[in-house]
Amino acid sequence: MTAAPGTAPDNDTPASTPRSSRRVRHWLAGAGVTALAAVLGITLAVRGGATPACAAPPTGNAVHKGTASFYDAGRSGGNCSFPGPPADQLYVAVGTSQYSGSAACGSYLEVTGPKGTVRVMVMDQCGGCGPSKIDLSTEAFTRIADRSQGIASVTYRAVVNPPLDGGLTFRMKGGASKYWFATQVANHGNPLRSVEAKGPGGGFRKAARQSDNHWTIEGGIGPGPYSIRVTDVYGRQATATGIRLVTKQVQRSTAVLASASPTPSSSPSAPPSPTIAPSPKPTESAAPTATVEALAGAAVPLDRPRC
Repeated sequence: MTAAPGTAPDNDTPASTPRSSRRVRHWLAGAGVTALAAVLGITLAVRGGATPACAAPPTGNAVHKGTASFYDAGRSGGNCSFPGPPADQLYVAVGTSQYSGSAACGSYLEVTGPKGTVRVMVMDQCGGCGPSKIDLSTEAFTRIADRSQGIASVTYRAVVNPPLDGGLTFRMKGGASKYWFATQVANHGNPLRSVEAKGPGGGFRKAARQSDNHWTIEGGIGPGPYSIRVTDVYGRQATATGIRLVTKQVQRSTAVLASASPTPSSSPSAPPSPTIAPSPKPTESAAPTATVEALAGAAVPLDRPRC
């Protein structure tokens, strides 16, 4: 069955609560009060935007077994607050624990089902999905299973250092000012571990990750332009400079965390060669400059939670 599409949210409004349009399905074995209380507790936690104590996006070489359903996000960029879905319509919503307060946003999964393999970008949170359940876009689901199945058994894993077109992009949130720094980072490929920023004459300050996939610094760091240092979970790091205080517009940089895109392969089961949508074209004509400070290609993420 499909998860009914909901009304596209304001992409600059915090999206800590999963879209109400997704129907949560619970199968209760037995009639115990304890089981019912546990389910209600999970539902309340999801609605309140709580992140499980042991939560992390898929990383490294671990293969996950589970099930996949499908839904249509329409023009929405999901809980990750992207301006819209990728142009190729290959995206996925993951459960609350793997969404991990937006830590999974912008990363990629390789999903294999009965018919083949597809590479998808994490764009959304699925409130009704457990730790082994994912919700694919309709387009992605039809690549790996027959749509008539509704739900398919799948395996999926993180795509480490996925090939991407272009460098990091930045989008200042509506309401951002010299007194309140708030930006979204995209086109990074791997899950991000930290974002730091500084204005002219200041030092780098660490930004706080928000559940709507923005990074904020209370008190602000001035009117810009900014230098923004981005580090992923594998220790790869790059710094973009010349990011301006212009809200709701995508600014491209030449700072790169993942490798450049190779020639795509026609085989869905071939080694990493995904079809990745280019980031939305910005309205600014001046492209920020960038420097790459360090590159570490380890497949083992740093600071991985221990459960």
